[in-house]
Amino acid sequence: MLKTPIARGVALATLGASMAVPSMAQAAFFEDSKASLELRNFYFNSDNHQSGASQSKSDEWAQGFILNFESGFTEGPIGFGVDALGLLGVKLDSSPDRTGSGLLPAGSDGYAPDEYGRLNGAAKVRVSKTVLKVGDLIPKLPTILPSDSRLLPQTFRGGMLTSQEIEGLTFVAGRLTDNSLRNDASYEDIAMASATGATGLTPTDKFDFASLKYKWNDQLTTSYDFGKLHDNYKQHIVNLVHVLPLGDKQSFKSDIRYAHSTDDGNSNVDSKAFGAMFTYSLGGHAFGAAYQDLSGDTAYPYLAGGDAFLVNYVMIDATFADPEEKSWQLRYDYNFAAMGIPGLTFMTRYIKGTDTGLNGNGGDEWERDTDIGYVVQTGALKNLGLKWRNGTYRGDNREIDQNRLIVSYTIPLL
Repeated sequence: MLKTPIARGVALATLGASMAVPSMAQAAFFEDSKASLELRNFYFNSDNHQSGASQSKSDEWAQGFILNFESGFTEGPIGFGVDALGLLGVKLDSSPDRTGSGLLPAGSDGYAPDEYGRLNGAAKVRVSKTVLKVGDLIPKLPTILPSDSRLLPQTFRGGMLTSQEIEGLTFVAGRLTDNSLRNDASYEDIAMASATGATGLTPTDKFDFASLKYKWNDQLTTSYDFGKLHDNYKQHIVNLVHVLPLGDKQSFKSDIRYAHSTDDGNSNVDSKAFGAMFTYSLGGHAFGAAYQDLSGDTAYPYLAGGDAFLVNYVMIDATFADPEEKSWQLRYDYNFAAMGIPGLTFMTRYIKGTDTGLNGNGGDEWERDTDIGYVVQTGALKNLGLKWRNGTYRGDNREIDQNRLIVSYTIPLL
């Protein structure tokens, strides 16, 4: 299992990095290192029922291998380290008339390759509580949300500085230059996700970002994020998260988000997005309700291949974020640990959107999603996870029924 080409590549990269570090400073480099191998088996089925659909079904099955290594830092006032990520996807079942699941790439002839993958690496430097990383990155910020909802994660190349010198405050800034999608082995320029009403969009090698996040106390966190995809859009996002304890095993959580996006270069991006999610938790139960309001001439912009920082970003339709669209959500979660079955979870939600399409032409859409998952907590199969995701979407001249079956197993190596 560990003798794959990617596994050997990660091992050689790690060995090469360690040889470059003076022996007297290697202790922390190795002692604080960690590595894991995740096996991810993914079956995806999406039935498109609407008349005139270009493809009636997306149906593929694949096996993924995600080998992750993170070193510690060398000792001294300036610490050095390396990270490495080996990704391999193997086709188990696919055909040209059933592609488009996002699990596998498809060639010009419509056939998916037997396997695809990439070896990623990054160098890092730490001074005090500030870390600079250069190379392959998976940043997770409101303006940058790489997708990890298929076989392999989306990754970027660039540089990122993270500083926590002030207690409670996290500052992040950097530039991304390339992007590798979740079903691609190559890197390319970064693009904006296709959005209703948007024009003049051009892939680019420049996405600049900055983030300020402050944790006031255990209950309140606020943040401000800026992102600029050159020649596409500029975006400002503010977020407030507050958790109000209400007594024994009870709480009320508020998650409020606002984003203002404008044009850059020759684009016409113009979007304002307000969203609020409120969740009441009682024991193993969680009852949630959300409202989302879009205004402007174009849909909400975000990086192609990634996720959007919206309260109604969900499984099939994803954003419910057309120009002038209004949407609401009802959600229920249950953690069976409250019944003595830790690791078993359930979620169901319903989302309804109105005034969809360009300039809110009066269309409606809705989606219903259900997730059931279980992760083995102890024994020889600890960390083995099983999940079934089911969704139904109707609207916007589309009718989709979708199922995803995921079996994952994470093996700690260090």
